[in-house]
Formats: sequence, C-alpha cells, structure tokens
Amino acid sequence: MSQSKKSFSRREFIAGTSLFALGTSLKLNAFNGISSIKKEPIIDIHQHTHYVQRTDEQLLAHQRAMGITTTILLPSGRPVNSPSTHQGVANGLQAEAGGNAECYLFASQHKKEFRFGACAVPDMKDGLYEIEKYLKLGAVVIGELKFGVTCDSTEMQKIYQLAENYNVPVLMHWQHEMYNYGFERFYKMLEKYPKVNFIGHAQTWWANIDKNHMDQSVLYPKNPVTPGGITDRYLSDYPNMYGDLSAGSGLNALTRDEDHARFFLERHKDKLLYGSDCADPTGSDPDSCSGTLDIAEIRKLVSKPTERKILYENAKKLFRL
Repeated sequence: MSQSKKSFSRREFIAGTSLFALGTSLKLNAFNGISSIKKEPIIDIHQHTHYVQRTDEQLLAHQRAMGITTTILLPSGRPVNSPSTHQGVANGLQAEAGGNAECYLFASQHKKEFRFGACAVPDMKDGLYEIEKYLKLGAVVIGELKFGVTCDSTEMQKIYQLAENYNVPVLMHWQHEMYNYGFERFYKMLEKYPKVNFIGHAQTWWANIDKNHMDQSVLYPKNPVTPGGITDRYLSDYPNMYGDLSAGSGLNALTRDEDHARFFLERHKDKLLYGSDCADPTGSDPDSCSGTLDIAEIRKLVSKPTERKILYENAKKLFRL
C-alpha cells in the first residue's frame, strides 16, 4: 500500500471515529433531555420581581423553566396612600411587586436574560422625574401603569409625552372602575399621540374583544366571542396599539372560544405580544402557571410563523432588543 493511500485511510478512520463519537454524544444528550440545537427564543414582556413574595432565585428558575430567553421586568411605583392608589391598595401593583430600583438591580445582575421598565404613581409630584431617571438608565418601557386615574388625565398625558421623547412603549393595565378609567374613549389618546406605542393588558382590555360585551363589571367572561369589540377595533384601526397576552385575563381570552382565538391571533399577529405575569414559584406546573399555559395555547392555535411573531419577533422589534 502506498504512503498516500495509508494517509488517506488514516484520515478516513479519524473522520469516521469522530462522526461516531458525535453521533453517540447526540444520542446521549437526547437521552438526558439536553438538546444540542439552540432553543427558539421567547421574549416575556411582563414579569415582576418579588411577585407575591416570590424570591429572586425562584423568579430566575421560573423563567428558565418556561424557556424564556429575555424577560422584561415591570416595576411598581413608590408606595403611597392616595386616591390614585386607592389609599394604598395599588401599591406594589396590588401584587407586592418590586419597584424601579429592584427591577433595575436584578436586570443589571442578569443582563443576558433580563431588561427592565420604569414606573411611578402618575400624580405624585416627582413621578415624571422618577420615570425619566430609569429611562436614562436603559428602561425599555413605561409601565405597568396600574393606577386609579383617567387615561386622558393631564398626569397620564405627561407620561405619554415622555414615552414619545424616549421612544419607548407604554403598558397599561385596564380594569373597569379600578385602573385607567375611560377605556371606551382611549382612541382619543391613540390619535393624539400617534408616535407612542401603547400596550393593552388585563381584564377590561381582554373582555372587550367581544362586540357583545356589555356588562363591564364582568372581568372574565366565558361566553363565545363575537368579533368587533373595542379591543378588536383598537388593534385593527390604530398602528400604535398592541396587546399583551399575559395573566389569567389573556389566557381566558384564548380559551373561552378557541375558534375565535385562532382567527383573532392570526388577524392581529403583528400586534400581539407574549407575557406571563404569573406569580407561581416554579414555572413548570400547568395547573398553576398561566405563563406556561399561555405558551401552550398559542402553539396549539396558530401557525409556526405566527407563533414566532407572538413569542419573539414582535417584542424584539417593538422594544428594540
């Protein structure tokens, strides 16, 4: 056998054994539940620190268990007893959620996985200063705005103006007679501030996908949905209106009428964003984690391209991540 023939055979042997080793490694990884292929990214636009006494370690494990690659932490405003917080009821976003400093510090310690927002009680004297302070530090959103104020008040409009100046979206919690009054006339703000991207969230926002939703005191309706509700129209008619699918309210909007949900998700596939907003400690229990259930429901109802838009692409673009 010639020297060149021997060299060629040796190279073949080395290549063959390398491929065998690689194949064995992949099989072992699969057996151990470890994927050698990078998981598809998911952006969670709605989470909180210290949510109902959840620890920082539990939050980190919770997000990883759900497969989240980037999380946006939404802070509460500074605690204060005033009409806008219902004399303290809304402090901590009514969920013991951490404030601006806590979200900023946590995100700073976990830069690869977390971003943070900025928030303040709208009618506090230094509210705008507090929000701007954290926008300058890199906050990617203003919110979650969850206060007993009218949506078109002078104080709220100053926040919208600040959002326009810093080119960040505003995330609002809509809850009838509790938070952000005047949902039915919010279109005036969408028209007045066309450069500001608004994100709708919570019970009143999701209940009003239904054209026949007349009793606004019903926060989690279960009846079949007739398209054309206020929320449906806001998403259709205003380029600067988006929807946050988080929490029990978002999940209820998907599960109460799955036939409608398929149509709705595809119809608004460029305007919808995945969020979890769940307080459970593990992120892996389908009986208690609405975030996990939300992901499963989205994947069940829509095409793969639409799934990627809702779970990742829309948020990446909106938040400039």
